[in-house]
Amino acid sequence: MMKSSLDPDTMTCLPCQPAAGPAPRHSTVPVSVGGVMIGGGAPIAVQSMTNTDTADIAGTIAQVAALARAGSELVRITVDRDEAAAAVPHIRDGLLKQGIAMPLIGDFHYIGHTLLAEHPACAEALDKYRINPGNVGFREKRDRQFTAIIEQAIRYNKTIRIGANWGSLDQELLTHLMDINAKSPQPLEARAVTREAMAQSAILSADRAVELGLPKHKIILSAKVSAVQDLITVYRMLAERCDYALHLGLTEAGMGTKGIVASAAALGVLLQEGIGDTIRVSLTPEPNGDRTREVKVAQEILQTMGFRTFVPLVAACPGCGRTTSTVFQELAGDIQNWIIDSMPHWKTRYPGVENLNVAVMGCIVNGPGESKHADIGISLPGTGETPTAPVFVDGAKVATLRGPSLVTDFKTMVGDYIEKRYGPQA
Repeated sequence: MMKSSLDPDTMTCLPCQPAAGPAPRHSTVPVSVGGVMIGGGAPIAVQSMTNTDTADIAGTIAQVAALARAGSELVRITVDRDEAAAAVPHIRDGLLKQGIAMPLIGDFHYIGHTLLAEHPACAEALDKYRINPGNVGFREKRDRQFTAIIEQAIRYNKTIRIGANWGSLDQELLTHLMDINAKSPQPLEARAVTREAMAQSAILSADRAVELGLPKHKIILSAKVSAVQDLITVYRMLAERCDYALHLGLTEAGMGTKGIVASAAALGVLLQEGIGDTIRVSLTPEPNGDRTREVKVAQEILQTMGFRTFVPLVAACPGCGRTTSTVFQELAGDIQNWIIDSMPHWKTRYPGVENLNVAVMGCIVNGPGESKHADIGISLPGTGETPTAPVFVDGAKVATLRGPSLVTDFKTMVGDYIEKRYGPQA
């Protein structure tokens, strides 16, 4: 199935030229996953994945609901055995009872063809099947089992994500390309050949799915690696060679700031070049940690780059020797947390509130100027400055706050501003 006609001289791709600004989305082919549009000019979608045992129906419903509340637009769940497959329709129904119509993606490895065939309710309940061409089947079973999965997708009118992965790459294809490379008069490094195998594995599999009758608008590709430069290179290859919708994500990104920085660096470059239609930030949570953090980071990447707006922005002073007081830090954190906690309610009551800009500044140097640029901002007194805090609304000074109620008074002003600008009577 996965035979290559690769010329050794074509095993490198020309580097993409940096865009002057946010580029158009790569894929012109719109893909619908449970009503969420991906590609074709649609907004870049945020995806996440549960880490519960899918057979634990209540636990999985709870985590999907939490991810949905955090803003995930698609959620992937593991379907690794009969018990997990049997649980899928109950998970979907339980979410619908809570009013959550979340598109569910089934993550299949090794026995996906069997699970989909033996659990038709699971095949019907899922909105997308995710398969890895590196472990969908081996040797003579590969094409038969791949075909069986594609036929299930066609039967139930489902989307497929074909996700090549650095850690479980199609070894037959990789060996084939390594052999070609070894015979080349100018052989490439093994890492470059592996990148080539990643791109070819995804595209060859997608093309085979189309040959089997799955429409192009039912296919999404991904090529997940754990190193930033590898990810950028492989996705540039995909973007250059095909027009399938692309899902971005740095796999095994890691924990804490390491995972956040690595994901932001890799995804930021690709998104700026117009590559990518849906993203996931694969953070390793602390034990019993908050799974929704990966959703918030993905949203922050998209919002920081200007592709989407999810929550009001709070510009805050980083602090310096002029701001020895912690008042502005506490106020900035209080405002940010208040906004995040309020967004589920605000989204329905205040359309457009996600575009609000708030400034919480720490001294006279940049405080008034930054506050004037925000929709509403406060310039707190720095060390040795008069203990007053001017408040600016739409660029004009409207009040001066002081005293122990300063924080409460400013939050009240922000709430009043939101009600006035975005409320029903606005």
